[in-house]
Amino acid sequence: MNNYHTPVMLNECIEGLNIRPDGTYVDVTFGGGGHSREILKHLAEDGKLLAFDQDADAKQNLIDDKRFIFVDQNFRYLKNFSRLYDAIPVDGILADLGVSSYQFDQAERGFSIRFDAELDMRMNQQATLSAKEVVNTYPEAELHRIFGIYGEIQNAKSLANTIATARLNTPIVTVADLKNAISNRIPRGKENKYLAQVFQALRIEVNQELEALKDFLIQSAEVLVSGGRLVVMSYHSLEDRLVKNFIAKGKFSGEVEKDLYGNSNKPFDAVSRGAITASAEEINNNNRARSAKLRIAVKK
Repeated sequence: MNNYHTPVMLNECIEGLNIRPDGTYVDVTFGGGGHSREILKHLAEDGKLLAFDQDADAKQNLIDDKRFIFVDQNFRYLKNFSRLYDAIPVDGILADLGVSSYQFDQAERGFSIRFDAELDMRMNQQATLSAKEVVNTYPEAELHRIFGIYGEIQNAKSLANTIATARLNTPIVTVADLKNAISNRIPRGKENKYLAQVFQALRIEVNQELEALKDFLIQSAEVLVSGGRLVVMSYHSLEDRLVKNFIAKGKFSGEVEKDLYGNSNKPFDAVSRGAITASAEEINNNNRARSAKLRIAVKK
């Protein structure tokens, strides 16, 4: 598990869950199992933990414990599988979003700008859509939208045009092919940041990450017991904005809705005022913690 990745803000996550020993909990991003193992330490024999992960590689970290149930699915199916395993209502849900260090370090998965490999980026390796498909088949206007919204890239339109032109001559198959095709669009001195934004945009599209996150957040309100905790850690502003808005307003944009008596129709109250960030010491020991934002909410 150690080469999978070191859990970020582990203590803060566990404190945020406010674990009841006999409770039912869900870790929707199992990964290396670091958070799940810590949750199990706080559960009594009659406690229960469901853990979701769509990445087949996560199965190498399964925990041999009768209180533990592994669900090899995307967390956007939280409600269906919580019902299937008789786990509704749940007392707490933990989500550690994004790509694990392990996934970045597996060159053949195509997540990282550090290695040359086929453009893949699928978290679920059974899925049909890969980054190669996106780059080579999406209309130029769609590429413009993806790079502009998901990558927050300033020259998204010219980047999309460059890719659409380059693929006419030869398919863009590998990480190196993509880097070469867009080399003239990369700002000098900001190569790594720019490429990271390009890869983030493709990864979000391939895995439908923001749509899955919205589905998950809506369902979390439906499966949590009153007083139950939602603990979500995100690593970029697009995810954090969705989490922040849903906790604050019960929706992803616009103003909070109210009933006839002026009461707000939002399912959660924030426990933490603003996002919690990692300590300087943790960031020094684990660079992944640098961009992490942790939000904690309680179901009304």
